[in-house]
Amino acid sequence: MNLTGQETLPVTQAQAWAALNDTEMLKASITGCESLTAVGDNPAEPEYEALVTVAIGPVKAKFKGKLKLSDLQAPSSYQLAFEGSGGAAGHGKGTAQVRLESAAPDAAPTQLHYEVQASVGGKIAQIGSRLVDMAAQKMAADFFAAFNAALQAKYPAAPLETAPPMAKPQSAWQKFLDWYLGWLGRIFTSKGPL
Repeated sequence: MNLTGQETLPVTQAQAWAALNDTEMLKASITGCESLTAVGDNPAEPEYEALVTVAIGPVKAKFKGKLKLSDLQAPSSYQLAFEGSGGAAGHGKGTAQVRLESAAPDAAPTQLHYEVQASVGGKIAQIGSRLVDMAAQKMAADFFAAFNAALQAKYPAAPLETAPPMAKPQSAWQKFLDWYLGWLGRIFTSKGPL
């Protein structure tokens, strides 16, 4: 299975990088994620253990997996290797390449590009590649929707400067009425003869 795509993140590249390395934000963004825990002590290649409940078609299982980041090029890219097992439901493993880019380092938005190669086995593989692919696309869409919402909550956009309200254009009738009332006002307030 291959899955590629890109997402627009409403933050700077540095903020996007920080969020992609924030286990609590990731855990909250992954549907069915019960835990995401850092393990190991190598900062050059961080490792995590995850427990995620996944439903693909009629198969629903709790998957226990490992994630390992490598080729870290902060704040631009990294590679992610993953593997997980859901008992009788099956297993999966693969890699993902994640790359961030923006027009300017301190400017939003940031484009996140991803490329995933994965394989599955067990009951999940028996379901069929089309259903597995659709489930993977839905999981990615759900993740990015939740991740974008979390980013917007953590890094609210600066309010745009607003121009002072413009006066509404006046209709011909309103212009005539203003002129007429002004003319009447001048007539009745004048001190001398007309």
